[in-house]
Amino acid sequence: MRIELKRLDDAFHFEAVSETGNVAHMDAGENIGGYNKGVRPMQMLLMGLGGCSAIDIVLILKKQKQVIEDFTISIDGDREQGKEPSLWENIQLHFKFKGQIDKEKADRAVQLSMEKYCSVSKTLEIAGAKITYKVSVNE
Repeated sequence: MRIELKRLDDAFHFEAVSETGNVAHMDAGENIGGYNKGVRPMQMLLMGLGGCSAIDIVLILKKQKQVIEDFTISIDGDREQGKEPSLWENIQLHFKFKGQIDKEKADRAVQLSMEKYCSVSKTLEIAGAKITYKVSVNE
């Protein structure tokens, strides 16, 4: 896997391009001289966690012939205070499904992703993050 990162201004705005040509923008906050033209790198880790688990879950539920009409994930994270580097300490995910989905199958799909398949969750856990989650279906 290869990523090319290119600085786009005289501050902290960067463009990351994957080997398949997909683009993501990163920037720093205005408090240190950034222009808010992209996602912060630590936010991108949470986005990666959501994307990794979402792909796992959709694959599992499709194999089980579940009909997903809508699927969102809310992710909240707290970083360590007073430390450098300031790692993710607590991360909470709320998986919200709508459709013809059996709640037990949704629970199991999320569990399998978070505890077995999602490489991002395992990477964050190894770094010390405590990850918790809940699942809602048709609420």
